[in-house]
Amino acid sequence: MIVIENVSSSETRPPRSRRWLRSARWAILLVLLVLIYGSHAPLIALTKIDGRVPFSSSSCVVLIEFSKLLVSLGALIITGNIHTLGASVSWAAVAPYAVPALLYSFNNNLVVYMQAYMDPSSFQVLSNLKIASTALLYTSCLRKRLRPAQWLGLGFLMGAGVCHSYSSLDWDNPDGEGKMSSRLYITAWGLLMVLTYCFISGLAAVYTERVLKTQRLPLSLQNLFLYVFGVGINFASHVYSSGGEHSFLEGYSAVVWLIVAGQAANGLLMSIVMKHGTGITRLFIISSAMLVNSVLSWGLLGLQLTPFFLLPVLMIGLAVYLYYR
Repeated sequence: MIVIENVSSSETRPPRSRRWLRSARWAILLVLLVLIYGSHAPLIALTKIDGRVPFSSSSCVVLIEFSKLLVSLGALIITGNIHTLGASVSWAAVAPYAVPALLYSFNNNLVVYMQAYMDPSSFQVLSNLKIASTALLYTSCLRKRLRPAQWLGLGFLMGAGVCHSYSSLDWDNPDGEGKMSSRLYITAWGLLMVLTYCFISGLAAVYTERVLKTQRLPLSLQNLFLYVFGVGINFASHVYSSGGEHSFLEGYSAVVWLIVAGQAANGLLMSIVMKHGTGITRLFIISSAMLVNSVLSWGLLGLQLTPFFLLPVLMIGLAVYLYYR
């Protein structure tokens, strides 16, 4: 007689303490990312002298990419996975990482170029369309299905971004001193550019997630490949765009180095989310960071918060509930 043991489903799941520890780690990771994202703009504002940033933004990006490259190499050595570098270096393994570096570099330059075809406020409002483009590409390219409640949650998330951008407009100050100007305008070329920007933003996020998850390589090695291209492409962009205006480290202060460290940590932590989570989680992080940005701008820069600020807070909370319930 064959005896079949009845194994409960609870015995196949990890212990509750391990699940709690994993949830706590994810919570800490997400909170750190929201804080880093939200502090970026206020920190840049603190560096300004006479209303202008005293350092080269392109050199800052190069240093951020180089910092991530060094940390990834160090992690590869510390974890004992350095042997995988020799075994995995082939064009077939490395070439896919050039694509997101090119896409992100293209978008960074497109943001600067499109300012001639629209005002910053219109860009801030319309750039929230990248939530829709990322979700559509996520479902079509990665074959992921979202429930109707999740689509509704993403709709609230996009609406929260629009409301937050709208609340930042200073309708009583036509010159836009201290806040975004209320003189809205956008040309047909500007609209085409912002739609291209949103599409490429979503494509880069979805493509990066697909590459990280399909290749069975240590994350530190994948980051190493990604940031090699990031350093090379952004350094070439810096040389082309700087035109000798600033020396490489001109205008750097302690706050600027804090920005470099924070954004390097942000990129490395976000790669963990893309590898083990989803690109949709990235959207919630960025949207939640808007609120941190506003609070820090109020505390550090003296900008005023209006009661309208509570609306995007409630919308983001509702979006999180609908998507993750």
